[in-house]
Amino acid sequence: MGAWAGAAKIRLRRIFKQSLVTTDLAICAHNRYVGPMTEYQIVEPGSETVLRDGTIKLHGPEGFEGMRKAGRLAAMILDEIAPMVQPGVTTAAIDDKVRELTLDGGAVPATLGYRGYAHSCCISINHVVCHGIPSEKTIKDGDIVNIDVTPLLDGWHGDTSRMYLAGDVSLKARRLVDVTYECLMIGIEQAKPGNRVGDIGAAIQAYAESFRYGVVREFCGHGLGRLFHDAPEVVHAGRPGTGPLLKPGMFMTIEPMINLGKPPVKLLADGWTAVTRDKSLSAQFEHSIGITETGCEIFTTSLKGLHKPPYA
Repeated sequence: MGAWAGAAKIRLRRIFKQSLVTTDLAICAHNRYVGPMTEYQIVEPGSETVLRDGTIKLHGPEGFEGMRKAGRLAAMILDEIAPMVQPGVTTAAIDDKVRELTLDGGAVPATLGYRGYAHSCCISINHVVCHGIPSEKTIKDGDIVNIDVTPLLDGWHGDTSRMYLAGDVSLKARRLVDVTYECLMIGIEQAKPGNRVGDIGAAIQAYAESFRYGVVREFCGHGLGRLFHDAPEVVHAGRPGTGPLLKPGMFMTIEPMINLGKPPVKLLADGWTAVTRDKSLSAQFEHSIGITETGCEIFTTSLKGLHKPPYA
């Protein structure tokens, strides 16, 4: 998302040739972010300044409590907008409601003003993979819709997205949405101390490809907390036993983007919207999680049990 940092262009081309991926919002365009993510840093209690220096942050009880509050608000926002996702409703109206709910919750939308982005959420429909821009465009009968929100509450980011079905959705689209949610939860099952980031991606890839679906490589999950995007990159495809070691205190998103067709995507001229190259449908679910001593905690679980559609 956004323009590449000029000094990183050559290096990023080499990375793409090696079939690596960018982070969500293309944050790995920063030179110091694309290096090896093998160092860990303990975030001290009360610390409000955390640098994006390539280290993987390890948080204590204060961080977990902050992320619980931010994640709870993010989940509540997605719960509350569910009735709005209907044919004839504009994505701009949904964005307005997201902003209202975020501000009412004592937070601010982290996307608003981020690298010039002028909206409070991302809304991606049908073949839009991610970062769809809200507008006066209306949702149509049969659309599948992803809404991605990130309230910034007391310095902590609650990042989550969910799929919605508008009207009479085809069976193949419903199946794609179901499998994408299952991919998310299968990946989360691998998020436990002693495993590696590659175990998450390998599990997601194996399951998605068993249905002959394509797993997007150009965007991936990421560390978060005090920072919107940080190390590590959480790739949704790869080899088990590779990547950074998962340790208690790590915060990250897992957000598989699964295509009905082939994996490749392209960025539109607006510099934000990513779509499938073959115009096939795409679906995505996202949770923010924290690695615990025994597994992981999901910060963005629906408060109303609206985990995946249908929500009625």
